[in-house]
Amino acid sequence: MSPLNRQQQLDQIRDERREQIKQAALKIFARRGYTGTKTSMIAKEASISEGLIYRYFNSKEELFITLVEELMEEAKRELKYVGYLPGTPFEQIRTLTKNMLDDNNMYAFMLMERARTADDVPDKVTQIFEEATNVLIDPIIPIFVKGQESGEFSPGEPRKMLSWYFTIINSLLTQEKIDEEFGLPDADVLIRILTN
Repeated sequence: MSPLNRQQQLDQIRDERREQIKQAALKIFARRGYTGTKTSMIAKEASISEGLIYRYFNSKEELFITLVEELMEEAKRELKYVGYLPGTPFEQIRTLTKNMLDDNNMYAFMLMERARTADDVPDKVTQIFEEATNVLIDPIIPIFVKGQESGEFSPGEPRKMLSWYFTIINSLLTQEKIDEEFGLPDADVLIRILTN
């Protein structure tokens, strides 16, 4: 095995371990918030030693900030392409809603909402959200307006209606405990809020 291949393998292992830590941290931060999360909880979720976290991140704060920065960039990229999804404006926003409620994505939305609204997050996180106001709504306004023009969506000021809509979704996602019997509502139930 050449030294380059060995180095590539080590880099891959490091990248995988770092991603494992971030995924575990995402779930715990999303459920418990910044202050309610201890690195020992993240380590337990990732099935690693707590000390290993500090080989990849200097502190809980650095890990949290890294997650928020990466999730914000990912959200911006994804939302840019909602209008290019197949289907009508209704179908495009329904797809976005389904993605938000999907088990694979909901922790990201939960964390972002908790980070956006909490008073106990690092200053850098507060700054990120101040610089990215309406990041979720602005790219969707043209889609919503097009849906209003075609009669799919109710009349009304688009920013206000979308703000209410996403507030409801975010409120559902950030409940202390999601109802075990009923779970989260289906995207089709939620999107009726916007329809005629």
